[in-house]
Parts: sequence; structure tokens; C-alpha cells
Amino acid sequence: MHEHGAAPQRRRWGLAPGDLLRDPVYRRLWVSILISSVGGQVTLLALPLTAALLLHATPTQMGLLTAAELLPFALFSLPAGVWLDRVRKLPVYVAGELTMALALLTVPLAWWLGWLAMPWLYVVGFLIGSVNVAAGSAAQIVLTQVVPRARLVEAHARNALASSGAEVAGPGLAGVLVKTLGAPVALLVDALLLALSAAILRGVRVVEPPPAVSAGRNFRQELLVGLRFVRGQRLLVALALAVGGWQACFNAALVVQILHASRGLGLGEQAIGLCYAGLGAGTIAASLYGNRLSDRIGPGPSMLIGFVLCAAGWVLPWLWPAGQVGVLAFVAMLLLGGVGGVLIFINFLAMRQAVTPGPLLGRMTATMRWLILIPAIPGALLGGWIGEHAGLVQALGAAGLGAAVLAVLGWRGGVIAAVRVLPSPADDAPDVAPAKGG
Repeated sequence: MHEHGAAPQRRRWGLAPGDLLRDPVYRRLWVSILISSVGGQVTLLALPLTAALLLHATPTQMGLLTAAELLPFALFSLPAGVWLDRVRKLPVYVAGELTMALALLTVPLAWWLGWLAMPWLYVVGFLIGSVNVAAGSAAQIVLTQVVPRARLVEAHARNALASSGAEVAGPGLAGVLVKTLGAPVALLVDALLLALSAAILRGVRVVEPPPAVSAGRNFRQELLVGLRFVRGQRLLVALALAVGGWQACFNAALVVQILHASRGLGLGEQAIGLCYAGLGAGTIAASLYGNRLSDRIGPGPSMLIGFVLCAAGWVLPWLWPAGQVGVLAFVAMLLLGGVGGVLIFINFLAMRQAVTPGPLLGRMTATMRWLILIPAIPGALLGGWIGEHAGLVQALGAAGLGAAVLAVLGWRGGVIAAVRVLPSPADDAPDVAPAKGG
């Protein structure tokens, strides 16, 4: 009977037997990711365009805006990880989507009331970052509760495909919304989509193991367990250093991209949105084929190739900063960044999750996010400073050279490059006792 029903299902969904999207729980999670990603793409353009076009922000102010979004990761990641290992993750994920929706709603409200200024955007950025500290980590852990560990790279690639589809459709939609309604009002769309995503997530059913509780350990001791675990795993340390350095480069480039497009190339809102579709095209390609590349050459080498592609992309506008060639270089930068970013993160996430025992996933995730995003803050500030004092394309070029150095160091270091198959959970994990009744 099962085989008899397989063919109609394949015709209906266009999915191969065993495809993760055949699982109704994962499919609901995937649809939620797709919807929230579309909204995220609107915000990705609408928030910096609000700063750049409406409030005439300087490169330094753009750096401060990005730093405000990143600061909560430095402040709250570690305690959030301990807390996540003590609670159910799915409700945290749902609450986070709703809270971000409310934070975004304050921007058009402040605009209507005549209160909108850069400090207001700093506060909104800080609130969004604070929510992401817990909800973003919870989302990553929920995935491990839905998908077997052996299929984590595949799942991350599928999730990246959802994000990629959003990156194709979202920027164009954002450009139209910003041009017709104004950048602050465009943020309303993201708020509504986040609320819809939360509603879909409420229908997800996962069996969460009882939270792990270590007898006799207080909050601080639990926090130290996560730190010691990460410190004791050579792979996790290497990943933290490599991806942390990449985050510094990425955010240095991020704070000047919109300014280069609008002021350096003279592009309007709609044209910028269309250019960002190149980012989506790159992420779709990497999402479709990134898992195959990882299977062929290994997760570690595949991730390092992502570094090389990002480096090449950021250097292009430095080499060709203006005119039609400059526009093409900007689009190529976004495309290469899309491919490289997906290759980096589907493999980075899979490797760190694969090596970590279940009871430590919350603390590991929070610790790793803390380690990789701390360098992002000075990276964003440095990118803004270089953009203001040396030039916007010089900031992009510096980011590219930095990523190239990281790729070389990653290959020469050997720890990441040596990972050709996903590792198993560490045998030397700290002792964590299950909760009563588990």
C-alpha cells in the first residue's frame, strides 16, 4: 500500500522518495522559515534604506546601527544558552517571531508621529538583536529535534533554499514597497509575515526531551559547562575563530553596501532591490548544490570554498567602483556572497551540531554564536570608519582581503579542512544528568 501511494505523492509534490519535505513536521517548519525569510529580506533593505535615504545616515552611523543589532549577542548569548537548555525551545522560537514583529511596528509608528531618528533605529536594532539571541538559537535546536543528525547538512541546505527563494523575491518586493509606500511603512509587511510565521510554528509538533539538569549546579556553573565543552573541542574552537573572523569581514562590508549602491552608483530603491536578487540567485544555486559539494569533498573544504567566494565578491567593487561595470561588479559581489555564505553556514551549523551531545546543544549554540558575533561588532564599526574616512569601496576591498586571509589560514590550519564527513557527538562531553522523569 505504501509503494502504491508513492507515485501519486511524487507527482503531487515533485519530491523524490525520502525527501525531507515529505515529512509534514519539517515541511511546516520549512514554510515558516520561507515566510519569515521573505519578511526578513524586506527589512534587510527597508531598515538601512530608512537610515540612508530618510535620515541621511553617515557610514559611521550605519556601522553603529549594525553594531546595535549585534551587541545583544555579546551581552546575552551565554546566559541565554544556559536558559535554553532548561526550557522548551519551540515556545521561545514562536515568542521571538512575535516580539520582533512588535519591535518593527514601532518604526512606522515613530515615523507617523514625527519621532523617527537614528537613536530610535539603534534601539529597534538592539531589541531585534536581543530577541534573536534566544529565538535564533532556539530555532537551530528545534531543527535538530525534527531532523536526524545524519541529515543536518541536507536540512540546512533545504532551509537555505527557503531563504534563497526569499532572497530572490524579497528584495524586488522591498524595492517596490519602499518606492511606493516609503521605507518605514515597508517594515509593516515584515511584521505581518513574522506574525504569520509564528502562527504556522504553533502547529509544529515536536517531541522535546526533558530539559537537562545537572544536580548541584547553579546557573553560573551550567554556563561554564558550555564554555568548557566548546574549549575542549578543537573543531569547535577552529570553527569559532574562522567564522568569527568572517563575521567581522561580512559586517564591515554590510554597513557600506547600501551606501555604495545608493550614493556611489546612484541607484534608486527599486534598482537596489533588483540588484539584491543576485544575492538570492547565488543562495539558490548554493542551496541546491551545496549539499552535493559537501558530500563530494567534505563539509570542511566546502566551507572554506565559501570563504574564497565571499572574498572574491567583496574585492570586485573595489576594482570596478563606478559606471555600468560598477553595477555589474556590485551584482556579482552579491551573487558570490550568496553562494559563499550558504556554503559557509550549512556546513558550519551541521559540523557544530553533529559534534555536540543533545543536552548541551543550547549552551553550545549560544556559546558559538557569542564567539562568532563578538568580532562582528568591531567589524561593523571598522567598516563604517573605513567607509567614512577612506571610501566605501575601500571598506569592501578590506573585507575581501580579510576573508582571503581567513581562507588561507583555514586551509593551512588543517582542522577544518580535514573534516570530510560529519563527526559524531563528542565522547568527552561534561556529565549532564537528565531531568527527573526523563
